[in-house]
Amino acid sequence: MTDVTAPTGTPTIDVHAHVLLPEIESLVDGLPGHAEAKALDARRNGPEALKVSGRMIGERFARLTDVSARLAAMDAQGVDVQLVSPSPSHYHYWADEAAAEKVYRLANEATAAHCSAAPDRLRGLGLVPLQHPEQAVRALDHALEQGLLGVEISSHAPGRELSDPAYEPLWARAEETGALVFLHPFGCTLDERLDQWYLSNSVGQPTENAVALSHLIFSGVLDRHPGLRIIAAHGGGYLPTHIGRADHAWRARADAQACRETPSSYLKRLYFDSLVHDPYVLRELVRAAGADRVLLGSDFPFDMGSEDPLGALRAAELPAADFDAIRGGTAAALLRKD
Repeated sequence: MTDVTAPTGTPTIDVHAHVLLPEIESLVDGLPGHAEAKALDARRNGPEALKVSGRMIGERFARLTDVSARLAAMDAQGVDVQLVSPSPSHYHYWADEAAAEKVYRLANEATAAHCSAAPDRLRGLGLVPLQHPEQAVRALDHALEQGLLGVEISSHAPGRELSDPAYEPLWARAEETGALVFLHPFGCTLDERLDQWYLSNSVGQPTENAVALSHLIFSGVLDRHPGLRIIAAHGGGYLPTHIGRADHAWRARADAQACRETPSSYLKRLYFDSLVHDPYVLRELVRAAGADRVLLGSDFPFDMGSEDPLGALRAAELPAADFDAIRGGTAAALLRKD
Protein backbone atom coordinates (compact mmCIF):
# COMPACT_ATOMS: atom_id res chain seq x y z
CA MET A 1 0.00 0.00 0.00
CA THR A 2 1.17 3.53 -0.74
CA ASP A 3 1.59 6.42 1.66
CA VAL A 4 -1.65 8.33 2.16
CA THR A 5 0.13 11.68 2.00
CA ALA A 6 -0.50 13.09 -1.47
CA PRO A 7 2.38 14.88 -3.20
CA THR A 8 0.39 18.12 -3.42
CA GLY A 9 -0.27 18.25 0.32
CA THR A 10 -2.38 16.70 3.04
CA PRO A 11 -5.30 14.69 1.65
CA THR A 12 -8.86 14.93 2.87
CA ILE A 13 -9.43 11.72 4.84
CA ASP A 14 -12.75 10.24 5.91
CA VAL A 15 -12.17 7.76 8.75
CA HIS A 16 -15.78 6.55 8.96
CA ALA A 17 -16.82 4.69 5.81
CA HIS A 18 -18.25 1.21 5.40
CA VAL A 19 -18.19 -1.73 3.03
CA LEU A 20 -21.01 -4.26 2.78
CA LEU A 21 -19.87 -7.89 2.47
CA PRO A 22 -22.78 -10.09 1.32
CA GLU A 23 -20.57 -13.16 1.51
CA ILE A 24 -20.56 -12.87 5.30
CA GLU A 25 -24.34 -12.93 5.43
CA SER A 26 -24.33 -16.00 3.18
CA LEU A 27 -21.84 -17.64 5.54
CA VAL A 28 -23.95 -17.18 8.68
CA ASP A 29 -27.37 -17.73 7.15
CA GLY A 30 -29.08 -20.61 8.91
CA LEU A 31 -26.39 -21.18 11.53
CA PRO A 32 -27.55 -21.92 15.10
CA GLY A 33 -28.33 -18.64 16.80
CA HIS A 34 -28.77 -16.62 13.62
CA ALA A 35 -32.57 -16.62 13.65
CA GLU A 36 -32.62 -15.57 17.31
CA ALA A 37 -30.16 -12.75 16.61
CA LYS A 38 -32.29 -11.47 13.75
CA ALA A 39 -35.38 -11.58 15.95
CA LEU A 40 -33.62 -9.58 18.65
CA ASP A 41 -32.51 -7.00 16.08
CA ALA A 42 -36.08 -6.73 14.81
CA ARG A 43 -37.42 -6.32 18.34
CA ARG A 44 -34.91 -3.59 19.14
CA ASN A 45 -35.47 -1.59 15.95
CA GLY A 46 -39.14 -2.13 15.20
CA PRO A 47 -40.76 -3.10 11.89
CA GLU A 48 -40.91 0.36 10.36
CA ALA A 49 -37.18 0.95 10.88
CA LEU A 50 -36.33 -2.39 9.29
CA LYS A 51 -38.49 -1.58 6.28
CA VAL A 52 -36.91 1.82 5.73
CA SER A 53 -33.40 0.47 6.31
CA GLY A 54 -33.88 -2.32 3.80
CA ARG A 55 -34.95 0.15 1.13
CA MET A 56 -32.05 2.46 2.00
CA ILE A 57 -29.46 -0.33 1.68
CA GLY A 58 -30.87 -1.29 -1.68
CA GLU A 59 -30.54 2.26 -2.97
CA ARG A 60 -26.93 2.53 -1.77
CA PHE A 61 -25.80 -1.01 -2.52
CA ALA A 62 -23.42 0.00 -5.32
CA ARG A 63 -21.56 2.51 -3.16
CA LEU A 64 -21.31 -0.10 -0.40
CA THR A 65 -19.88 -2.85 -2.59
CA ASP A 66 -18.45 -1.48 -5.85
CA VAL A 67 -15.09 0.30 -5.71
CA SER A 68 -15.78 2.40 -8.84
CA ALA A 69 -19.04 3.69 -7.38
CA ARG A 70 -17.29 4.41 -4.08
CA LEU A 71 -14.50 6.39 -5.73
CA ALA A 72 -16.95 8.42 -7.81
CA ALA A 73 -18.87 9.33 -4.66
CA MET A 74 -15.65 10.24 -2.88
CA ASP A 75 -14.68 12.51 -5.78
CA ALA A 76 -18.05 14.24 -5.58
CA GLN A 77 -17.54 14.82 -1.83
CA GLY A 78 -13.96 16.05 -2.21
CA VAL A 79 -12.63 13.10 -0.18
CA ASP A 80 -9.22 11.73 -1.17
CA VAL A 81 -8.91 8.76 1.19
CA GLN A 82 -11.35 6.62 3.13
CA LEU A 83 -10.69 4.36 6.09
CA VAL A 84 -13.12 1.56 5.24
CA SER A 85 -14.61 -0.72 7.88
CA PRO A 86 -17.12 -3.55 7.49
CA SER A 87 -20.77 -2.69 8.01
CA PRO A 88 -21.42 -3.17 11.74
CA SER A 89 -24.21 -5.57 10.77
CA HIS A 90 -21.39 -8.06 10.13
CA TYR A 91 -20.30 -8.28 13.80
CA HIS A 92 -22.43 -11.36 14.51
CA TYR A 93 -21.40 -11.54 18.14
CA TRP A 94 -23.91 -14.34 18.63
CA ALA A 95 -21.77 -16.80 16.62
CA ASP A 96 -19.98 -19.74 18.24
CA GLU A 97 -16.20 -20.06 18.14
CA ALA A 98 -15.97 -21.91 14.84
CA ALA A 99 -18.37 -19.57 13.04
CA ALA A 100 -16.78 -16.48 14.62
CA GLU A 101 -13.38 -17.43 13.24
CA LYS A 102 -14.84 -17.87 9.76
CA VAL A 103 -16.57 -14.47 10.03
CA TYR A 104 -13.51 -12.49 11.05
CA ARG A 105 -11.23 -14.19 8.53
CA LEU A 106 -13.68 -13.59 5.71
CA ALA A 107 -14.32 -10.00 6.80
CA ASN A 108 -10.61 -9.22 7.03
CA GLU A 109 -9.77 -10.79 3.69
CA ALA A 110 -12.76 -9.32 1.83
CA THR A 111 -12.18 -5.82 3.21
CA ALA A 112 -8.51 -6.01 2.25
CA ALA A 113 -9.46 -7.15 -1.25
CA HIS A 114 -11.92 -4.26 -1.61
CA CYS A 115 -9.30 -1.73 -0.56
CA SER A 116 -6.61 -3.27 -2.74
CA ALA A 117 -8.57 -2.18 -5.83
CA ALA A 118 -7.59 1.44 -5.02
CA PRO A 119 -4.69 1.23 -2.53
CA ASP A 120 -3.79 4.90 -2.84
CA ARG A 121 -7.30 5.91 -1.76
CA LEU A 122 -8.68 3.14 0.43
CA ARG A 123 -7.37 1.80 3.72
CA GLY A 124 -9.18 -0.85 5.70
CA LEU A 125 -10.10 -2.21 9.11
CA GLY A 126 -11.07 -5.76 10.00
CA LEU A 127 -13.16 -7.40 12.71
CA VAL A 128 -12.51 -9.25 15.95
CA PRO A 129 -15.07 -11.50 17.70
CA LEU A 130 -15.59 -9.74 21.03
CA GLN A 131 -17.85 -12.59 22.19
CA HIS A 132 -14.77 -14.85 22.20
CA PRO A 133 -11.97 -12.80 23.81
CA GLU A 134 -9.54 -15.70 23.44
CA GLN A 135 -9.75 -15.21 19.65
CA ALA A 136 -9.33 -11.43 19.71
CA VAL A 137 -5.55 -11.17 19.45
CA ARG A 138 -5.45 -13.81 16.73
CA ALA A 139 -8.13 -11.92 14.79
CA LEU A 140 -6.27 -8.61 15.16
CA ASP A 141 -3.05 -10.19 13.95
CA HIS A 142 -4.90 -11.71 10.99
CA ALA A 143 -6.26 -8.28 10.06
CA LEU A 144 -2.80 -6.74 10.19
CA GLU A 145 -1.40 -9.59 8.10
CA GLN A 146 -3.90 -8.65 5.36
CA GLY A 147 -2.47 -5.11 5.29
CA LEU A 148 -5.37 -3.63 7.27
CA LEU A 149 -4.63 -0.90 9.80
CA GLY A 150 -6.60 -2.34 12.69
CA VAL A 151 -10.07 -3.48 13.62
CA GLU A 152 -13.59 -2.25 14.22
CA ILE A 153 -15.44 -3.23 17.40
CA SER A 154 -18.87 -2.63 18.90
CA SER A 155 -19.60 -1.09 22.29
CA HIS A 156 -19.99 -4.44 24.05
CA ALA A 157 -20.50 -8.14 23.48
CA PRO A 158 -23.21 -10.27 25.10
CA GLY A 159 -22.36 -10.43 28.79
CA ARG A 160 -19.14 -8.42 28.45
CA GLU A 161 -18.34 -4.72 28.63
CA LEU A 162 -15.13 -3.29 27.17
CA SER A 163 -13.80 -3.00 30.74
CA ASP A 164 -13.82 -6.81 31.06
CA PRO A 165 -10.33 -8.06 32.02
CA ALA A 166 -10.67 -10.72 29.31
CA TYR A 167 -9.91 -7.99 26.76
CA GLU A 168 -6.57 -7.01 28.30
CA PRO A 169 -4.58 -9.10 25.77
CA LEU A 170 -6.39 -7.34 22.92
CA TRP A 171 -5.61 -3.88 24.27
CA ALA A 172 -2.00 -4.88 24.88
CA ARG A 173 -1.57 -6.26 21.36
CA ALA A 174 -3.26 -3.25 19.76
CA GLU A 175 -0.98 -0.93 21.72
CA GLU A 176 2.11 -2.98 20.84
CA THR A 177 1.36 -3.03 17.10
CA GLY A 178 -0.03 0.51 16.83
CA ALA A 179 -3.24 -0.90 15.40
CA LEU A 180 -6.26 1.39 15.10
CA VAL A 181 -9.36 0.35 17.04
CA PHE A 182 -12.54 1.88 15.63
CA LEU A 183 -15.33 1.87 18.23
CA HIS A 184 -18.64 1.70 16.36
CA PRO A 185 -21.73 0.51 18.26
CA PHE A 186 -24.32 -1.75 16.69
CA GLY A 187 -27.57 -2.24 18.52
CA CYS A 188 -28.64 -0.89 21.89
CA THR A 189 -29.62 -2.83 25.00
CA LEU A 190 -32.50 -0.45 25.76
CA ASP A 191 -34.47 -2.76 23.46
CA GLU A 192 -38.20 -1.97 22.95
CA ARG A 193 -37.91 1.42 24.63
CA LEU A 194 -36.31 2.58 21.36
CA ASP A 195 -38.31 0.57 18.82
CA GLN A 196 -40.14 3.54 17.26
CA TRP A 197 -39.11 6.59 15.23
CA TYR A 198 -35.60 5.15 14.73
CA LEU A 199 -34.71 5.97 18.31
CA SER A 200 -32.67 2.76 18.26
CA ASN A 201 -30.13 4.72 16.23
CA SER A 202 -30.66 8.41 16.99
CA VAL A 203 -30.67 7.82 20.76
CA GLY A 204 -29.21 4.33 21.00
CA GLN A 205 -25.94 4.88 19.15
CA PRO A 206 -24.77 7.94 21.12
CA THR A 207 -25.82 6.20 24.33
CA GLU A 208 -23.79 3.10 23.49
CA ASN A 209 -20.77 5.22 22.59
CA ALA A 210 -20.95 7.03 25.93
CA VAL A 211 -21.29 3.79 27.91
CA ALA A 212 -18.45 2.03 26.08
CA LEU A 213 -16.04 4.96 26.42
CA SER A 214 -16.94 5.33 30.09
CA HIS A 215 -16.01 1.69 30.68
CA LEU A 216 -12.65 2.23 28.99
CA ILE A 217 -11.98 5.38 31.01
CA PHE A 218 -13.24 4.49 34.48
CA SER A 219 -11.85 0.93 34.48
CA GLY A 220 -8.31 2.16 33.88
CA VAL A 221 -7.87 0.57 30.46
CA LEU A 222 -6.44 3.83 29.15
CA ASP A 223 -4.16 4.12 32.18
CA ARG A 224 -2.75 0.67 31.58
CA HIS A 225 -2.49 1.14 27.81
CA PRO A 226 -1.71 4.81 27.15
CA GLY A 227 -0.57 4.03 23.61
CA LEU A 228 -3.93 2.67 22.46
CA ARG A 229 -5.20 4.38 19.30
CA ILE A 230 -8.99 4.28 19.66
CA ILE A 231 -11.28 6.19 17.29
CA ALA A 232 -14.84 6.65 18.57
CA ALA A 233 -17.56 6.94 15.93
CA HIS A 234 -20.34 9.51 16.07
CA GLY A 235 -18.21 12.00 17.97
CA GLY A 236 -18.10 9.69 20.98
CA GLY A 237 -21.84 10.02 21.50
CA TYR A 238 -23.10 11.90 24.51
CA LEU A 239 -19.93 11.60 26.58
CA PRO A 240 -17.67 14.45 25.37
CA THR A 241 -20.34 17.12 25.70
CA HIS A 242 -21.52 15.86 29.11
CA ILE A 243 -18.14 14.89 30.56
CA GLY A 244 -18.52 17.41 33.38
CA ARG A 245 -20.92 15.09 35.18
CA ALA A 246 -18.37 12.27 35.00
CA ASP A 247 -15.68 14.59 36.40
CA HIS A 248 -17.99 15.56 39.26
CA ALA A 249 -18.65 11.91 40.09
CA TRP A 250 -14.89 11.20 40.05
CA ARG A 251 -14.28 14.04 42.53
CA ALA A 252 -17.30 13.39 44.74
CA ARG A 253 -17.37 9.61 45.09
CA ALA A 254 -14.69 7.09 46.04
CA ASP A 255 -16.39 4.37 43.96
CA ALA A 256 -15.90 6.46 40.78
CA GLN A 257 -12.13 6.87 41.19
CA ALA A 258 -10.79 3.71 39.54
CA CYS A 259 -9.07 5.80 36.86
CA ARG A 260 -6.05 7.88 37.85
CA GLU A 261 -7.18 11.25 36.53
CA THR A 262 -10.38 13.15 35.90
CA PRO A 263 -12.45 11.46 33.15
CA SER A 264 -12.30 14.55 30.93
CA SER A 265 -8.52 14.28 30.69
CA TYR A 266 -8.86 10.96 28.83
CA LEU A 267 -10.70 12.62 25.95
CA LYS A 268 -7.29 13.89 24.86
CA ARG A 269 -6.04 10.29 24.66
CA LEU A 270 -8.85 9.19 22.34
CA TYR A 271 -9.81 10.12 18.78
CA PHE A 272 -13.32 11.04 17.66
CA ASP A 273 -14.91 11.36 14.27
CA SER A 274 -16.65 14.61 13.38
CA LEU A 275 -20.08 13.10 12.67
CA VAL A 276 -22.26 14.89 15.21
CA HIS A 277 -24.78 16.59 12.84
CA ASP A 278 -24.53 19.96 14.59
CA PRO A 279 -21.81 22.60 14.15
CA TYR A 280 -22.15 23.75 17.74
CA VAL A 281 -21.70 20.22 19.06
CA LEU A 282 -18.67 19.80 16.80
CA ARG A 283 -17.12 22.94 18.20
CA GLU A 284 -17.73 21.69 21.73
CA LEU A 285 -16.16 18.34 20.84
CA VAL A 286 -13.08 20.19 19.57
CA ARG A 287 -12.99 22.26 22.77
CA ALA A 288 -13.28 19.18 24.99
CA ALA A 289 -10.91 16.83 23.17
CA GLY A 290 -8.69 19.13 21.12
CA ALA A 291 -8.62 19.66 17.36
CA ASP A 292 -5.80 17.13 17.10
CA ARG A 293 -8.17 14.44 18.42
CA VAL A 294 -11.04 14.95 15.97
CA LEU A 295 -11.06 13.32 12.54
CA LEU A 296 -13.33 13.80 9.55
CA GLY A 297 -16.06 11.15 9.44
CA SER A 298 -19.15 10.68 7.27
CA ASP A 299 -20.59 7.16 7.95
CA PHE A 300 -20.42 6.66 4.18
CA PRO A 301 -22.79 5.88 2.57
CA PHE A 302 -25.57 5.30 5.10
CA ASP A 303 -28.52 7.67 5.52
CA MET A 304 -27.50 8.54 9.09
CA GLY A 305 -24.23 9.82 7.71
CA SER A 306 -23.29 13.05 5.98
CA GLU A 307 -23.40 13.45 2.21
CA ASP A 308 -21.12 16.48 2.57
CA PRO A 309 -18.66 15.91 5.43
CA LEU A 310 -16.46 18.82 4.40
CA GLY A 311 -19.48 21.13 4.35
CA ALA A 312 -20.42 19.97 7.84
CA LEU A 313 -16.88 20.67 9.00
CA ARG A 314 -16.89 24.15 7.43
CA ALA A 315 -20.18 24.95 9.16
CA ALA A 316 -18.44 24.76 12.53
CA GLU A 317 -16.36 27.83 11.53
CA LEU A 318 -13.22 26.56 13.23
CA PRO A 319 -9.82 28.24 13.01
CA ALA A 320 -7.93 27.31 9.84
CA ALA A 321 -5.37 25.18 11.69
CA ASP A 322 -8.12 23.20 13.43
CA PHE A 323 -10.02 22.75 10.17
CA ASP A 324 -6.93 21.41 8.42
CA ALA A 325 -6.09 19.03 11.26
CA ILE A 326 -9.61 17.57 11.23
CA ARG A 327 -9.87 17.52 7.44
CA GLY A 328 -6.93 15.17 7.17
CA GLY A 329 -3.77 16.33 8.90
CA THR A 330 -4.13 14.17 11.99
CA ALA A 331 -5.56 11.20 10.10
CA ALA A 332 -2.68 11.25 7.60
CA ALA A 333 -0.28 10.53 10.44
CA LEU A 334 -2.53 7.86 11.95
CA LEU A 335 -2.97 6.02 8.65
CA ARG A 336 0.64 6.19 7.56
CA LYS A 337 2.39 2.82 7.33
CA ASP A 338 6.01 3.21 8.39
